[in-house]
Amino acid sequence: MSPRLQRLRGLVRKEVWQILRDPSALLIAFLLPFILLIINGFGLSLDAHRMKLAVVVEAGAAPTRSIEQALDASPYLAVEWAPSGQAARRALEQGEVRGILTLRQDFAAKLARPARWPAVAQLAVNATDPNTARLLQGYVTGAFSVWLQDVATERALTPGGGPVLETRYWYNPQLRSTDFIVPGVIALVMSMTGTLLTALIVAREWERGTMESMLASPAAMGELVGAKLGTYFVLGMGSMAMSVLITVFVFGVPLHGSLGALGLTAALFLVFTLAQGLFISTLARNQFVAAQLAFITTMLPAIMLSGMLFDIASMPRWLQWLTYVFPARYFVAAVQTLFLAGDVWSVLLPNLCGLAIAAALTVAATLAVTHRRLD
Repeated sequence: MSPRLQRLRGLVRKEVWQILRDPSALLIAFLLPFILLIINGFGLSLDAHRMKLAVVVEAGAAPTRSIEQALDASPYLAVEWAPSGQAARRALEQGEVRGILTLRQDFAAKLARPARWPAVAQLAVNATDPNTARLLQGYVTGAFSVWLQDVATERALTPGGGPVLETRYWYNPQLRSTDFIVPGVIALVMSMTGTLLTALIVAREWERGTMESMLASPAAMGELVGAKLGTYFVLGMGSMAMSVLITVFVFGVPLHGSLGALGLTAALFLVFTLAQGLFISTLARNQFVAAQLAFITTMLPAIMLSGMLFDIASMPRWLQWLTYVFPARYFVAAVQTLFLAGDVWSVLLPNLCGLAIAAALTVAATLAVTHRRLD
């Protein structure tokens, strides 16, 4: 065995013994991802179920009762019948309901003669949360559309053989926001896990003086960096495997892509995060400062600028260009594609190239700032 390989094996053995003596690395690699996935996976949701809707009925005709049945049949609405418009408004002001649907006294009469007088139902929505307001409007509109189709069929208001719109939802047929969010949460988990693994552990070595002995050894800087990256890379891939198992078996998110493509994507992103942690620890050499820098450089980009929660196409043009600087954007796009669509290489290859470039640049920067000097 060549001297280089002997030194590398000795460095790896040292890292393994350090991990076994100090279980904080194992907690970061496995406990932290578990907590983050469970909390964010169950806590973050763009779905709205059983939204409370107050219905004020000023007419008692049969068509109105059929509307009530259509609203009650919607799994997204929790209908509460208000005795008056004033009571419904008071409930809306106190936050007990999200909207008010009012059917006036002449609604049934105008519905019987739609060509002369349009029948109008009024929907008032609490729009302090615009996204929830749009969801409620969509759910009520959908219930009304179903009811209108039934009325048109009964009264033969539409000629037979007319156009019919059939909607199919690709990649996420159940329209579950969990299937979209949880793969993105994996990016948050891997960003924090990979960076903290090396940032905190190596910063602690600087504080304790362990790095002085390593710098005084005959090992080259590439060997020192390679031993740390290799050792914590194994822990990081174990963390990724656990995250995928939780995503599939706990949250029920389907994995349509291949494990090989997912492993390659995770490996490239993990090399970047580990090298980023080494870079931070080399500059900071203090656990507190390293932890703060790790959180700032991982959590904020992973949440705000990766596409995990917010659509990048809806951002201002200058901010869209800024997202290309953060590798979390490429990882989120690749992982969401692998989970929901499969091995779509026209999407995967550009993101894999972005991850590879980011990993190579970060490793090079780490080697550039790591010197055999203590100053």
